[in-house]
Amino acid sequence: MPKKRDGGGLSKTQQAAKFLGVSVLAGAVLAGLALPAAGALGLTAKGTVEGFDDIPANLKTPPLSQRTRILDADGGEIAKVYSRDRTVVGLKDMSPYIQKAIVAIEDARFYQHGAVDLKGILRAVNKNAQSGGVSQGASTLTQQYVKNVFIEEAGDDPDKVAQATQQTIGRKIKELKYAIQVEKELGKRKILQNYLNITFFGQQAYGVEAAAQRYFSKPAKDLNLQESALLAGLVQSPSRYDPVNDPQEATRRRNTVLQRMADLKDITQAQADAAAEKPIKLAVSRPKNGCITATDGAGFFCDYIRKTFLGDKSFGKTRKIRAQRWNQGGMTIRTTLDPQTQKSIQSSLAEHVYDDDPVAGAASIVEPGTGKILGMGQSRPYGFGANQTVINLSVDHRMGGGAGYQPGSTFKPVIAAAALEQGTSPEQEYPSPYRMPYPSPVQTCDGEWQGTDTTQNENKEEVGPYGMKEATAKSVNTYFVQLISDMGICPAVKMAQKMGIERADGKPLQQVPSMTLGVQEMSPLTMAAGYAAFANGGEYCSPVAIESITDARGRAMKVPQTSCRSAMSKRTADTINTLLKGVVEDGTGKEAGLHGRDSAGKTGTSDSRYAAWFVGYTPNAAGAVWVGDPQHKRKMYDITIGGVPHDKVYGADTPGPIWRDAMTGALDGRPAPGLPTVPIDDPVKDKSRGDDGDKGPGPHKPGRGGHGKKPGGGLHIPGFPDILGGGNGGW
Repeated sequence: MPKKRDGGGLSKTQQAAKFLGVSVLAGAVLAGLALPAAGALGLTAKGTVEGFDDIPANLKTPPLSQRTRILDADGGEIAKVYSRDRTVVGLKDMSPYIQKAIVAIEDARFYQHGAVDLKGILRAVNKNAQSGGVSQGASTLTQQYVKNVFIEEAGDDPDKVAQATQQTIGRKIKELKYAIQVEKELGKRKILQNYLNITFFGQQAYGVEAAAQRYFSKPAKDLNLQESALLAGLVQSPSRYDPVNDPQEATRRRNTVLQRMADLKDITQAQADAAAEKPIKLAVSRPKNGCITATDGAGFFCDYIRKTFLGDKSFGKTRKIRAQRWNQGGMTIRTTLDPQTQKSIQSSLAEHVYDDDPVAGAASIVEPGTGKILGMGQSRPYGFGANQTVINLSVDHRMGGGAGYQPGSTFKPVIAAAALEQGTSPEQEYPSPYRMPYPSPVQTCDGEWQGTDTTQNENKEEVGPYGMKEATAKSVNTYFVQLISDMGICPAVKMAQKMGIERADGKPLQQVPSMTLGVQEMSPLTMAAGYAAFANGGEYCSPVAIESITDARGRAMKVPQTSCRSAMSKRTADTINTLLKGVVEDGTGKEAGLHGRDSAGKTGTSDSRYAAWFVGYTPNAAGAVWVGDPQHKRKMYDITIGGVPHDKVYGADTPGPIWRDAMTGALDGRPAPGLPTVPIDDPVKDKSRGDDGDKGPGPHKPGRGGHGKKPGGGLHIPGFPDILGGGNGGW
């Protein structure tokens, strides 16, 4: 066994062995690389290293992952999202100080050597042999850049990252070959630029621009001497020299960089000394990543954008390709979100439903004729804390929502539209008793439905006969049960499909007569887009959220477009306008009516009052508001919502005012065109109603409706229920 020298340490024999061990790489460089006489290394050695020639000649450099900016329709920023916070900039946008500092501390001979610094390798070998450890590295800045490319390519895969950073001769040889190629193809300035854009500076900041913003809240081009020295010093160990968590260690490292710059004559000694005397002065900008940082409650819409990107083949053939593209980022996504509409939705929800209420509220507004989503919000903020959620209560399950909610009587206009398209007159009357069994059998698309279920109206005084106009205004269950039984279920199913109205869980609509009462779960966005067809002359346009996208190079990307189709004739749509204007003027939705502009809509409550709705529209906006328990457990009896106590919650008294206030703010200062209507004769009813259903009993009270005259004479009670119904009917 070799003997140790006096005083401990390694004997000369051990030192020689250590030297030989750590110089294997140097020997590989000298003996193994086939290089031209005036090659990048400045060497004439020729030969081969086993496997060297098998390494591909071209280094594949993946696009650097950058942050993506999501903007509203006016260009305002909603949020930044990224897997790695990085903004790629050119050398002209980097302070000369940071360029000199990084070269000084990481590779002082960067401009003198080729891809590999032979003198540096020999110096490191000697130094490490003397110290008995590995106290000095020999990688050039070019080699470090190549290693960072490998790490970037590995992404967030821990196994690939480990392979990219493993301390093996094989990896070093591979790194060397690519470094030679990079030196030959890019040149020093481009390598320096790429290095400063790819390297990690700690605190989630990749690249010098993100680092400058993170630590000093300024662009990289404005970094001064001491700031540049601090950032350059971080590269070796971002955690050890982190100025946020250990300012003393960071100061020592910064001063080491300053002295190194002075030794190399990049700055004078006086400049180095003056800078070293100054304390570290940070202006830290905390990482702001993801939809949780979105403004004006747009976190859910932001997440809807992500889901849209990942799910649409416009952005890649497979989900894996789309996810990779999203993570690489660098995009600017301009959306359809209208800031005025979004603020109005959030303001209205905040006023009427508190985030700590036992139930929640959600609303979406779309533009008829374009399908553009103008606003999307909910009462419970986007997040993971108390009274927060990341479930988007406005959308279907596949887009980040829940299982949906029974829309109740807001589904009745779909039935009416289907009947009108089948030739039913809007003056069609039915006896409409208080309670009745479902007619059986009823024709479906592929057979017949047979059953013995019954349904009933909100109160015993609600007895026909009714025509379609009054039955819609008062939301008479038994009228619509007879209507769907006469025409059959299949036309109703097909009308819903043409209007884009589908179940939130993605399952087919169940072909049962009770569908007329809205017993199948749906989402607010689906209902808003469906009702927009009434406002748009019968043409349905699928919801869209993205206006345009540019990639990291500023090139326009293809984005999904709305798909429009005729769902019904214009005559049918205009007839529905007439029916639903009656709802907000004299019916169950009177509290939701807008002042100074035409509007139409329908109230709805679900079986056992798990949910309450208002869905309505003007010619230029259609919106849906839902209030209820997302978990479908809390019935809305004896409940306080937004500070207002309720014996029972109706579509008129909570969702209605939310819709009214949201739409009023969204449309403020904008045109107020009229809704086209058609004349409908309706039998005049002259009966007193003791219970005004969806508005609650008794004389007028705040938040409730009273009695009034309907046009054409006769006593009219504007508060009759918007009844849903399951097996035996709901309200």
